[in-house]
Amino acid sequence: MNTTIDSVKLNFNNDSLWVLNFCLAIIMFGVALNLSLDDFRNVLKTPKASLVGVVSQFVLLPALTFILIWIVEPQPSIAIGMMMVAACPGGNISNFMSHLSRANVALSVSLTAISTVLAIFMTPLNLKLWASLYPPTASLLHEVRLDNMEVFKAVGILLGVPLILGMTFRQWKPAIAERLSNWLKPVSILIFIGFVVIAFSNNLDIFLEYFQYIIFIVFIHNGVAFMSGFFFARLAGLSLLDQKAITIETGIQNSGLGLLLIFTFFQGLGGMAIVAAWWGIWHIISGLTLSFFWSRTKPLVAL
Repeated sequence: MNTTIDSVKLNFNNDSLWVLNFCLAIIMFGVALNLSLDDFRNVLKTPKASLVGVVSQFVLLPALTFILIWIVEPQPSIAIGMMMVAACPGGNISNFMSHLSRANVALSVSLTAISTVLAIFMTPLNLKLWASLYPPTASLLHEVRLDNMEVFKAVGILLGVPLILGMTFRQWKPAIAERLSNWLKPVSILIFIGFVVIAFSNNLDIFLEYFQYIIFIVFIHNGVAFMSGFFFARLAGLSLLDQKAITIETGIQNSGLGLLLIFTFFQGLGGMAIVAAWWGIWHIISGLTLSFFWSRTKPLVAL
């Protein structure tokens, strides 16, 4: 592979960064409109399933991503892009997919709530930990001089503020929040897809040159995410409904957050940005495919 991908910077200005901030805020606000304090309390009611889900997202997936990187040996910017995606919390459409899959939607919603809060700390920690353990990505961290506190602050603001506002609005005006949430779900997905498509078009020459090296890596990585969530939940002895929910929560990552961190702290590093952008499109395709499959599968059939 042409090693210049590690030095490629995508065309992305401050105006674009503000648009991405706005997109992510709208998405997170929409997610928060579905959450309440009861969702956090439900974690205590089903501690085993919730713990399995959290470990699957924030421990197992990053660790397996690290192993996959050692096996595949992608370019450093691609490798750290994979680590970035694996370090992010679940994506905003996981609850919809869990509903479509006939999974445990209550568990899915609870995991979305807890993973969003935990991501404020776990996303920066996981990225720094695993990237520092792999020499090629460790050198990239050194080059950009990643400031841990700045990342914590950024993730805290990006996730925490919309989360608090959305949950407060739900508590204040539950009926309006319910209607607004139903409207924001498809709109937020379309907003993100539209943003990624525009980003692709503005950097079409770069994507065409390197896309062939990214596409199959993302296929494999996303497949590992889904399978690890499913089999980990199965080994833990959880019900099929819980297995489905944890599978989807693990395989659907908030790549929008990853993109924002990439453009904020890594100046749109080519390999990282292409991985996160393609993941953002592909996990919707793969997640909906799996959801439709499960929706048409008899309850006793696991996979």
